[in-house]
Amino acid sequence: MEEKKIRRSCVDCAVTACEKKDGNYPDFCPTASLDEELLEEALACYEDPENHKLAIAAAEVEYEGYLKLTRVEEIIQFAGKIGAKKIGIATCVGLIRESRTLAKILRSHGLEVIGVACKTGAVDKSRIGIPEECQEIGCHMCNPILQAKYLNKEKTDLNVVVGLCVGHDSLFYKHSDAPVTTAVTKDRVLGHNPVAALYTAESYYKKLL
Repeated sequence: MEEKKIRRSCVDCAVTACEKKDGNYPDFCPTASLDEELLEEALACYEDPENHKLAIAAAEVEYEGYLKLTRVEEIIQFAGKIGAKKIGIATCVGLIRESRTLAKILRSHGLEVIGVACKTGAVDKSRIGIPEECQEIGCHMCNPILQAKYLNKEKTDLNVVVGLCVGHDSLFYKHSDAPVTTAVTKDRVLGHNPVAALYTAESYYKKLL
């Protein structure tokens, strides 16, 4: 069978010339062949006051905290720079302890915190047609859309995801009115450190390839 030709892009790059002023771009580099109209369209979006505020704050947090601040500290800095006073935490019930600690830290910095867990509402999985076998790991559905709507109703200024499942996080991001950042990315096997699978893909996790 004929091997499918791979379309190369940024994930195939080993030089990242785009971050240097004098770099040499690979022949497949999107920067080298970028549609100017698309670039201008994207840049125009930063003229929106909300987008501009978030972009400037993110760049300043990156610069000021580079190799100095943990992600939790960066979230606090970011919140301050965008004027966020009310922080929503969308948490997995399996990481309630971690979310309690995060809430304690955020509150110690004068921030108001409203948390909502993924099982809020205690809705049976069958209610939305989730396959019956999925009940083997719990009868109640994760409800990220409810989490988002709950925090929307609370009018939070910034929402923080703590360990929502793959896909459930997608639904939360999609339905949140406030900007969202992530404190913890769930990986039940690797202690919520999913990048470990990438670091060991050529050795212990060779099965991924």
